[in-house]
Amino acid sequence: MDDHTGLQAHDLATRGSTTALELPIALGAADRAPEIPEAADVYGWLVGSWTLEVRYYAGVNVSALGVGGELHASRVLEGRGVQDVWIMPIRRDRGAPFDPARNMYGTTLRIWDAALEAWRITWINPARNHTEQQIGRTSGADIVQLGARSNGTITRWRFTEITARSFRWLGDTLDTDGQTWRREGEFAATRAA
Repeated sequence: MDDHTGLQAHDLATRGSTTALELPIALGAADRAPEIPEAADVYGWLVGSWTLEVRYYAGVNVSALGVGGELHASRVLEGRGVQDVWIMPIRRDRGAPFDPARNMYGTTLRIWDAALEAWRITWINPARNHTEQQIGRTSGADIVQLGARSNGTITRWRFTEITARSFRWLGDTLDTDGQTWRREGEFAATRAA
């Protein structure tokens, strides 16, 4: 390797660190974008940090196991979206042995689509190689996100019992009978102090 190549590698490494520090600043936003009507800002309340009590995960009732999680959400992309990170088990417990079937360290990106008058949602959990795409809208006091997995399974994720300090998140799949919803996930969230 000649000196020129070595200098390029050093320059790229230095610039890479600087760029990594700039990402949160470039990604984050203080408020919603002006083109999103206030009435359509259905995820703005989610911004902040939350503690999660995990009741169901991957279709299994885990409420007796005391599984906890954390959620952090922020406005992003000049306020055109809301992005979050769902973590289970919580970060301080991730060094200890835990059940890999209950491994969640993923992110949701919700982007307002004015033509659709709804939110386009992408969930990615690389810890379990799981992705979902849905469309989110309000339904009464709830927020309902509907989608279909690559295998055709219909999904319905809901934010219910929403208050300034708490909410319930429910994840269901539609059974092959086309009528029965099966619970896959349930989280009780409390806003962190």
